[in-house]
Amino acid sequence: MYPDGTEALSDISIRITHGESVAVVGANGAGKSTLLLHLNGFLKPSSGSVRIGDYPLTKETLQEVRRTVGMIFQDPDDQLFMSTIQEDVAFGPFNLGLPRDEVDQRVADALERMGINHLRDKPPFRLSAGEKRRAAIATVLSMTPDIMVLDEPTTGLDPLGRRQIITILREFTHTKIIATHDLDLVLDLCARTIVLHQGRIWADGQTCDIFRDEALLHECHLEKPLSMQGCPVCSAGTPED
Repeated sequence: MYPDGTEALSDISIRITHGESVAVVGANGAGKSTLLLHLNGFLKPSSGSVRIGDYPLTKETLQEVRRTVGMIFQDPDDQLFMSTIQEDVAFGPFNLGLPRDEVDQRVADALERMGINHLRDKPPFRLSAGEKRRAAIATVLSMTPDIMVLDEPTTGLDPLGRRQIITILREFTHTKIIATHDLDLVLDLCARTIVLHQGRIWADGQTCDIFRDEALLHECHLEKPLSMQGCPVCSAGTPED
């Protein structure tokens, strides 16, 4: 619930099974980010419950849930706060109490997987937007989560950086839950799409079916992905002499 008393989410009921790639879409203010923040305990529901695998999300299970669910925030600066990228990527594993040699291996694997080993000794503020995004994902990969939750993962990226992030996310074979306005990314990565509107689930189904439903998209203030829109020049026909 927002400070003014407005309900952020209402009557939300979702079941996501292991290995699914699920998009959460909706206009600004629909409740996407709020929903994601419930998935690893940053926010707690005022009623109902959140269950991650075998664990209901409670104060007692919070640490175990956060080992399972890796959260990547919309703004990488919220995730990168140490002096160097290496320290940022090592922060989570160290807080799990893992020994130094295992932490070092996890850091090396995450940096290699993201293609940013050359950035390990750089401070976050020296990185480009795309490099920060990769580093933020590396901080989560080093925790070896079973579920990756991403809030607007392509915001601020150029076309090449966007494509690289999509390729990296496709290689993550566990559960992915992605809130985004980038509907072409959804087509690339997510077989299932959940549409939020005014804090409620308006639709939940196969991505292609959702994006073909023009009435639904109009009602929820969404447009078809660009790749599903016809060329405006071609569709206008050839002007007559």
